[in-house]
Amino acid sequence: MKKSLVITVVSILAIAIFSACATGPTVTRVDTDAAIDLTGRWNDTDARLVSTSLITDSLNSPRLAQFIQQYSTQNNGRLPAALVGSFRNESSEHIDTAIISRAMELAIFNSGKMDFVAGGATRVELRAERQDMQMFASEETAAALANETGATLLLTGSINSIVERSGNTTVRSYFVNAEMTNLETNARIWMGENSEIRKVITQPRARR
Repeated sequence: MKKSLVITVVSILAIAIFSACATGPTVTRVDTDAAIDLTGRWNDTDARLVSTSLITDSLNSPRLAQFIQQYSTQNNGRLPAALVGSFRNESSEHIDTAIISRAMELAIFNSGKMDFVAGGATRVELRAERQDMQMFASEETAAALANETGATLLLTGSINSIVERSGNTTVRSYFVNAEMTNLETNARIWMGENSEIRKVITQPRARR
């Protein structure tokens, strides 16, 4: 009797331990527009809010609209081509600025008001492929060299942050700037800023 009881107890404990070890993380799907803030640092919600604000500002800019109209009139209806330059992270934390610049590029391109040309790593890859074509592709199908579309405008920007601390409370304020610059004249065609992201993070006080 005692032996069977011991075996039963051991079996129950083994099942319990196995179940505990086999338990995985709990995953909950949420709406992509849901605001989730776990640490108080920059996150995808902030990137989405800032991108939407700057995109709306740029597409509604009278100066940019005037430049596009003048350029199109002078170039037989052709739209100006923009190039995405550096979007610098000058804040005190890691921020993937490519999310903002990419969102702006897509929205402005899809608006039909401007064209975009490839830059950065994509441009290097395209040029390398064209060079390979000169040697390995047929003359009829090889892409010609020195026939790229030159950019008219350069989209750049930066993210800055200010962090204030007092006791167990921290205030994080973010300032995101973006601008369109005429590559030929260095004239600023549009400048936008978003300073609406501000967070107050209160840490629990240590128990004594």
